[in-house]
Amino acid sequence: MTIFSKIVAGEIPAYVVAESIDYLAFLDINPLAEGHVLVIPKKEVDYLFDLDDELYTGLQLFAKIVATAMRKAIPCKRIGVAVIGLEVPHAHIHLIPMNRVDDLNFARPKLSFTPEQLKETAEKIRMEF
Repeated sequence: MTIFSKIVAGEIPAYVVAESIDYLAFLDINPLAEGHVLVIPKKEVDYLFDLDDELYTGLQLFAKIVATAMRKAIPCKRIGVAVIGLEVPHAHIHLIPMNRVDDLNFARPKLSFTPEQLKETAEKIRMEF
């Protein structure tokens, strides 16, 4: 069971910004920017392109809805999208508020926010749905 499946099961807490029957979006606790969100299918599948077509297209549409709310909540020029797929063996999409191309550089040092700051950011995004 992956860490993301444990989040889905409620075994590990997360700063959830959106949820549907099949998908979950929550803040990355090692973000590249304030408001960096991970969007996952609740079904544990390791590789994004191994998702069946319905789950894959649903994930992309759910990510679009989340990104729209993020852009309203977090001052930025764009919401960047990245799929790395090596960090956790559970398909996921990174949605990252960005103002420069370098904001999507995963080699950059990760930011650190307090639990209170993460809670506040998650609430700002949730309020935009």
